[in-house]
Amino acid sequence: MQESVVAARTRIARAARAAVIPLALIVSLFFLWGVANSLNDILIKQFKKAFELSDFQAGLVQSAFYLGYFVFALPAGMFMRRYGYKGAVVAGLALYAAGAFLFWPAASVHTYGMFLLALFVLASGLAFLETSANPLMTVLGPPEGAARRLNLAQAFNPLGAITGVLVGRHFILSGVEHTPAQLAAMAPAAREAYLASESAAVQVPYLVIGLVVCLWAVLVLLARFPRTRADADAAASTAMQGGPATTLRRLLGNGRFVFSVAAQFFYVGAQVCVWSFLIRYAQDSVPGMPEKTAADYLTVSLVLFMIGRFAGTALLRKVAAAPLLAAFAAANVPLAALAVLVPGMTGLYAMVALSFFMSVMFPTIFALGLEGLGDDARKLGASLLVMSIVGGAALTALMGLVSDLAGIHKAVAVPLGCFAVILAFALRARRRGR
Repeated sequence: MQESVVAARTRIARAARAAVIPLALIVSLFFLWGVANSLNDILIKQFKKAFELSDFQAGLVQSAFYLGYFVFALPAGMFMRRYGYKGAVVAGLALYAAGAFLFWPAASVHTYGMFLLALFVLASGLAFLETSANPLMTVLGPPEGAARRLNLAQAFNPLGAITGVLVGRHFILSGVEHTPAQLAAMAPAAREAYLASESAAVQVPYLVIGLVVCLWAVLVLLARFPRTRADADAAASTAMQGGPATTLRRLLGNGRFVFSVAAQFFYVGAQVCVWSFLIRYAQDSVPGMPEKTAADYLTVSLVLFMIGRFAGTALLRKVAAAPLLAAFAAANVPLAALAVLVPGMTGLYAMVALSFFMSVMFPTIFALGLEGLGDDARKLGASLLVMSIVGGAALTALMGLVSDLAGIHKAVAVPLGCFAVILAFALRARRRGR
């Protein structure tokens, strides 16, 4: 009896050691897509200068980016069902690198539409990464710890986001800003040279990112991934529960899951709205504030976001996921209202503070949405939850439109409404948990 216990412990220890490298590679993915996401916030400011865009037009950066998520989330899920988690990760990294490399020719021809295409391709790769990495973290351990594990892995996402903003601040933003009157007074050749130089500033950073992502794809390809029980049972699960159409009907009949998809749509919309227009809000709150100083407020908000992720992970050891989500959403509703009603430094501080309480929302909604689902439903459900990221495309464009019509501080009403929806979802999930 004792020998069998010792043998079992030895096998578990051996399996744990074998999983260290794959787990490190997977957790690093959260860092890599954090870099890509936060650089969009810099690109909105940069392209606004380089192409003389309105807030609505600049917001199309996020629309193109999150449309890639929407279009490729289901194909990524089907690809993962066929080739497994590792295959989906490698495919995602390859598309990520391809999108990053497209920034070079887009800057060479100085065409905004080509930049949007590059972002779409890059985001299609991230759809593969998120569709595979998020559910993988929920099955690598006991079900009751899924939200905590996913929050811990997601804590590396804001670290990547901070890195992205710092890269953008130092290597993309030039600090040279001309008013429309100054641009109109410039000689045509000088004006074109200025706009072209602002466009070309993105070439080297994205080339380096593409090379790093290629290296990571090779490392993942060479690493030996342990087979999870979910992988081993996938075929049997599909046979017992029916094909994708049957699974989809079951998911759409699950009220909590459907609400989680809606909550994720509004959460991603809120997050992207807040970060995309934080530099714009800061410069509007303090006229004359340099763009690099405004970018520092974005960096602070991302630091708070990272602190909130680690704090949330610790709190989830003592507090259930739904009540914690409800508390954080309840904090953000008055903060967003303050940013709407009290523009200026007070509103700016409230905008920055939103990030701390946004920290636990994405992984907690994701885990609550997948809770209690079988493996086949979990993979398809993960695809639908990743599709809901299109909220970043729709709601950022909406916020840009409201900003053009009524001012940036009133446009914060868009994320305010999003936080109210998240609060409603958390309260419903809490009641069901009880």
